Amino acid sequence: MALAIATSIVVVGVAMSKTNPTSDEYEEYAVHRLTQYLKSDVCKKTSKLIESLLNSSCDKLVDSTNPQMRELLVKTTERQNFFLFSVYRTDLTLGVWLPGYKFETVGAFHNFYTYSAEEQ
Repeated sequence: MALAIATSIVVVGVAMSKTNPTSDEYEEYAVHRLTQYLKSDVCKKTSKLIESLLNSSCDKLVDSTNPQMRELLVKTTERQNFFLFSVYRTDLTLGVWLPGYKFETVGAFHNFYTYSAEEQ
C-alpha cells in the first residue's frame, strides 16, 4: 500500500515537472488575456473616442500592439519556478493616465490560473 502511494506521488510529481509551463507560454497566455480585456472592456468604453481620434478601430489598434504588449509583460513579470509549478507576478503600469494592475498567476499542467488581479 505504501509503495503504491509513493509511486503515485512520484508519477504525479514527474507529470507536473514535465508540464510546468515555460515563461514563453505564460507570455502568450498573458498577451491573450490582456488583449481580451482591452477589447471587451476598454474598447467598449472608449471605442467612439479612439476611432474618431485615430481613425482606426480600437480592436485593430489593440491587435497591432501585441508585440509591444508582450515586451511590456516580459519586463514587468517575475517568475518563481518551483519545478512542479510556477508562480508569475506581473506588475503592469501603463502610465500615469491609466491605472496599474497587479496579477498573480500559477502555471501547472500546461495551464494557467490567475488567482489575483488588482487595480492599483
